[in-house]
Amino acid sequence: MTDNIAAGSPASDTSMPGDGYVGDPEVRAEWDNRYADRQQLWSGRPNGALVAEVAGLTPGRVLDVGCGEGADAVWLARGGWDVTALDVSGVALERAAGHARDAGVAVRWVHATLTEAALPPASFDLVSAQYPALLRTPDAAAERALLTAVAPGGVLLLVHHAGMDTQQTHDSGFDPADYVWPSMVAALLTDDWKVEVNEQRPRVAPDGGAGAHHTDDLVLRARRLR
Repeated sequence: MTDNIAAGSPASDTSMPGDGYVGDPEVRAEWDNRYADRQQLWSGRPNGALVAEVAGLTPGRVLDVGCGEGADAVWLARGGWDVTALDVSGVALERAAGHARDAGVAVRWVHATLTEAALPPASFDLVSAQYPALLRTPDAAAERALLTAVAPGGVLLLVHHAGMDTQQTHDSGFDPADYVWPSMVAALLTDDWKVEVNEQRPRVAPDGGAGAHHTDDLVLRARRLR
C-alpha cells in the first residue's frame, strides 16, 4: 500500500509504487517483464464494456483491479470518480501515473495483489476487474476479495475474454485458466447480491493493444444489496 492510500489523499503523482509492493514477487516479475517487452502493451483507451456498464452509474469511489497502464483509471477519474487503481506491475503503474499526470487527474495507485492490499472492506461504489486481471487463489480468496471490496448498494463489474478457458497455455507461460472468470465469482453470490448482467456479448474493442484480436466478452455485473 502506498503512503497516499494510507493517508486517504488522492495523488496522480504518487512516488512510485515499485518500492512498497505487497504480494508474490514472482507474479510481479512476470507482469513487469510482460510490460517491459513493449513500450505500450494496451491500446491506451478505456475498455468498451466498462464504458457501457458505467454509463448509468453515479460517480463515487471506484476500485480498478489490474489497472495496467491506467486507461480505465484515467477515464473514470475524468468522469468524476474517486479512483483507486491496483496492479502487480510497477512498470505498468509507472506508465499509468504518467498518463494520469498528463490528463491532469488524481488517482490513488496501489502496488499489490488484491488479496494482500489491505483495502478497507465494503468501501467502493464500483469494483471493476477487466480481462485477465486477477489470479485465482486457494479457497477462492481472490474472488471473495472482489466481493468484500464492494459497498452496500455498489456494483461489481467483472469482464473477461470469451473462449479463453479452452485455450492452451501460451509459449510465454501465460495460462488463462490461472485467472478468475466471471462464472467463478457468480458462483459465490448470495441473496445479498442481485445479478444485473451475466452474459456473453460481442466485444466493443479499441484498435490496437495486446487483446484486440478477441471478439466476445463475458460480462458479469452484480449489485450488492446489503
